[in-house]
Amino acid sequence: MVVSGVVQGVGFRWFTRRCAQNLELTGYVRNLPNGSVEAYAEGDEGVLNGFLKELRIGPRSGHVAGVEVKWMEFTGKHIEFRIEL
Repeated sequence: MVVSGVVQGVGFRWFTRRCAQNLELTGYVRNLPNGSVEAYAEGDEGVLNGFLKELRIGPRSGHVAGVEVKWMEFTGKHIEFRIEL
């Protein structure tokens, strides 16, 4: 997922990690050089849809303008959800 808008410097990565951990998803979130945020999450499709719903809202301090989603096959290579620098 690539989230655009006011999503850097507003706690968006921490928000994303907290949501993912609450939903027991694995993967990562990181800032991109163009000002957007990339998130990769693995889990049940229904849970992932709930995660997407939360990301489209975002934290109060930010503003989500759009979310680009690319569905992929489950790999199982992540054991937790982390913030990448």
